[in-house]
Amino acid sequence: MNTTKPKFYSHLFVTILRVAIGWHFIYEGLSKILQGNWTASSYLLNTSGFLSGFYHALASSPAILKVTDILNMHGLFFIGLALFIGLFSRFASLAGSLLLILYYFAYPPFGNPLVSASDGHLFIVDKLFIEAAALLFLFFYQEKGYSIDTLIEILRERKKTPVPETEEISSRREVLKNLATLPVLGAMGFGAVNNFKTFGVDVMSGATIQVKQTALNELKGELPKGKIGKHEISRLIAGGNLIGGWSHARDLIYADTLFKAYNTEQKVYETLMLAEKAGINTINIGFPSNPLLAKYKKITGSKIKVISQVGPNLNNQKLAEVGSNTDKKLYFENIDKAIDFGVDIIQIQGNWCDWLVRDNKIEVIHEMMGHIRQQGYTAGLASHSIESMIACADQGIIPDYYMKTMHHDRYWSAHPREYRFPFEVDGTNYLDHNRFHNNMFCLFPERTVEFVSKATVPIMGFKVLAAGAIEPKDGFKWAFDNGADFICVGMFDFQVVSNVNIAIDCLKTTNRTREWFG
Repeated sequence: MNTTKPKFYSHLFVTILRVAIGWHFIYEGLSKILQGNWTASSYLLNTSGFLSGFYHALASSPAILKVTDILNMHGLFFIGLALFIGLFSRFASLAGSLLLILYYFAYPPFGNPLVSASDGHLFIVDKLFIEAAALLFLFFYQEKGYSIDTLIEILRERKKTPVPETEEISSRREVLKNLATLPVLGAMGFGAVNNFKTFGVDVMSGATIQVKQTALNELKGELPKGKIGKHEISRLIAGGNLIGGWSHARDLIYADTLFKAYNTEQKVYETLMLAEKAGINTINIGFPSNPLLAKYKKITGSKIKVISQVGPNLNNQKLAEVGSNTDKKLYFENIDKAIDFGVDIIQIQGNWCDWLVRDNKIEVIHEMMGHIRQQGYTAGLASHSIESMIACADQGIIPDYYMKTMHHDRYWSAHPREYRFPFEVDGTNYLDHNRFHNNMFCLFPERTVEFVSKATVPIMGFKVLAAGAIEPKDGFKWAFDNGADFICVGMFDFQVVSNVNIAIDCLKTTNRTREWFG
């Protein structure tokens, strides 16, 4: 029976499998090395599996993290190299499978599929599992394929039993076959390095994504905190608009969709984890985001404080008909739902405060504030128009804190002062460039500053960057200097640590006349 062909195919199969996995390891390792500033810090710190304590410990000190980074980068490269050329391939197979198992349990595809580094929807079996299984197969399988290991065995046999001259040509062919991976490695390696030089790091590889963010170990210190009611709150609070997809991007019609596409549930969770590690302990969200935050806290055990914005359950017709006969349950329904979601603080949403004041329905605000407090919750009041806060204060409605848009108007898209009108924020978007078009949120900054200066409860400034039109260093400082005790800022994951550092700097150098409240 001729066994040559089956043996050839067996050799070929093992060689292709070994080389393919080897190249994957080489490429991952090489991309990290060439990146220059790669670190496993975020990968380790964001783990949430049952072994997360072990991974967090690896990132617990700069020295341990440095060793971990070096072992990871160079381990991937040299394991891959050994597999590709087939040198010490059994040892490399075992080492590679153990490394993949470590990756697997960092973000296990079971128990919590949302906080995962894997692509797609997976349960137990993912690409790490499959690749580790393949390497274990190579470790236990006796066949080594075409490799330097096989060549070494051939040379050892030739020392023991010299090859007859008639078989010399066949022996040379075997040598060439077992060295065939070397020129392939050279060609692929050259292509990879050239690709890096031309296009940079492969951003489609989750392990080699290069994000321009300040590393957690570059934080400038601890983010100061204050108090709102019984709650200790970081002076910088995460905003919820980017999570909810509300970009306020003037006339850029794709921005809302883009924000939602980027901020998947997994990305939101990663951002929140990073924010908490950077010292931000509170997020202010729109009511529709409550299920997402409740899910995040349940899955991760997070202690982040959630401020939920609420409004009455009224459509335009019901709002117009509000009177003494209106069922007050409509005012309280969303408040009670927010409580059921487990929020910490409840505030009347800025839009609703403006609309209710504008339409002379201020009694609804009074009823809602009372209901929030009756449930034992800290009650906040937000608005875009300063007229709303003045009207509420005149009626004796004083919240536990105000949340007010606070930004200057020294930016390009701010429309002229003479064409600004009360209550126009979140109203009609005019085509006239002199009128409002989702471009300004603190219409009369000097009137806002005047009101804030007299307020005797904490002030939370929001839209301090005018929805991305003002630099953080400028917007943060202006808000704190002009009396804000806290600022609420929407941010992507790559902005978190930088924003925390800017807030720390601004708080150290603030030049304010208003005393701190909270």
